[in-house]
Amino acid sequence: MSKPVDDVVSTVRTYIEAHRGAFLDDLAEWLRIPSVSAQPEHAADVARSADWLATKLSDTGFPTCEIWPTAGAPAVFAEWPSEDPEAPTVLVYGHHDVQPAAREDGWDTDPFEPVIRGNRLHARGAADDKGQVFFHTLGVRAHLAATGRTAPSVHLKLLVEGEEESGSPHFRRLVEERAERLAADAVIVSDTGMWSEDTPTVCTGMRGLAECEIELFGPAQDIHSGSFGGAVPNPATAAARLVAALHDEHARVAVPGFYEGVTELTDRERELFAELPFDEEQWLRTARSTATHGEAGHTTLERVWARPTAEVNGIGGGYQGAGSKTIIPSSALVKLSFRLVAGQDPDHVEKAVRAWAADQVPAGVRHEITFGPATRPCLTPLDHPALQSVVRAMGRAFEQPIRYTREGGSGPAADLQEVLGAPVLFLGISVPSDGWHAPNEKVELDLLMKGVETAAHLWGDLAENWREPH
Repeated sequence: MSKPVDDVVSTVRTYIEAHRGAFLDDLAEWLRIPSVSAQPEHAADVARSADWLATKLSDTGFPTCEIWPTAGAPAVFAEWPSEDPEAPTVLVYGHHDVQPAAREDGWDTDPFEPVIRGNRLHARGAADDKGQVFFHTLGVRAHLAATGRTAPSVHLKLLVEGEEESGSPHFRRLVEERAERLAADAVIVSDTGMWSEDTPTVCTGMRGLAECEIELFGPAQDIHSGSFGGAVPNPATAAARLVAALHDEHARVAVPGFYEGVTELTDRERELFAELPFDEEQWLRTARSTATHGEAGHTTLERVWARPTAEVNGIGGGYQGAGSKTIIPSSALVKLSFRLVAGQDPDHVEKAVRAWAADQVPAGVRHEITFGPATRPCLTPLDHPALQSVVRAMGRAFEQPIRYTREGGSGPAADLQEVLGAPVLFLGISVPSDGWHAPNEKVELDLLMKGVETAAHLWGDLAENWREPH
């Protein structure tokens, strides 16, 4: 017979407090490993990080802990079956690699020597993402202590990759090759954040991403602008016109067919976004900008979370040195990126952009367009029962209403959703001030413990309130 809610909450907190010191000691040990996937000289450290985590997950109680090699850095897989064969299967995703960091970047201390100042733990990876991966180890133990179980209420799996900070170049192939082992009813992504320390939130989706580079070629070499200017096409001018044609006067993307399939915001979602304590002036200061701009008819939060965009990431061509050089350049270059929302197909967007670019380029200018690998968008409906389990679990931990956000950026979560056919849910406790990718990255220790609490409550809630056919 299950304990009353108050007893369970109390038991979870008592267990966490009793094991907090050992948990933070272990986390600090992991943070000392400079698992920087982007720097080849740290390849052995990334492998060491994977080994460390696999050993620690085994110590936690996971009966299956494996290192999964890829063509790049290794991932870690762990599995702990429930004693209930009908329990839902949940896969937790995170990453154990970190961004590059050096003292001379502006760190107050060695980035790979964790330091606690006040209620904050400073180190590279403290929030992104080792701290948020590691809270699941204490969370599942607190879950067992509070329920009297010897195995989790759900079939629990973890997949912790080693290349997220390098763009996850081998992740999708890994998921496709291991899809049977990774099969799950729901995916929990713990590589995200909350609105603020005072406003706990759960993220419901991330935008996708498509990127391209357009090269434009005119004369076979730079030529004299006096002898030939005004009489042959200039690829730099063609690049400028291409960029100018990217949006209409309402800041909507002017690529025909770009908005096909877009899942529009519901009135309820608009209301929930509007409930957040958004300070636009503060947001502008964070953006180092002086005015907002974007698609007409949408708020700033709607623009960065729920609307597709097109941005010019780079443009160049011709002479860039001091003084003048009166030429018509032989070539020019434009780099574009497109953030995609639920309902958009990256393959369709690529075809639309290719057709649009071909229409914009004048006769006499040849162009080549190259797209990189795309990331698909993902979105979980507000009324999805598994999402509501996350909200309830966070509510028990934070003891206040949980609000909703989305992420404007992109990540590999969509690969898990697409390949495994499972909804993606986001459980993160990081806040904007944690300084992901920046000097003096930190995690708020009280929030980290709230992440532990949330995980401790989540598995029982999912088992009790959500059953999907396997």
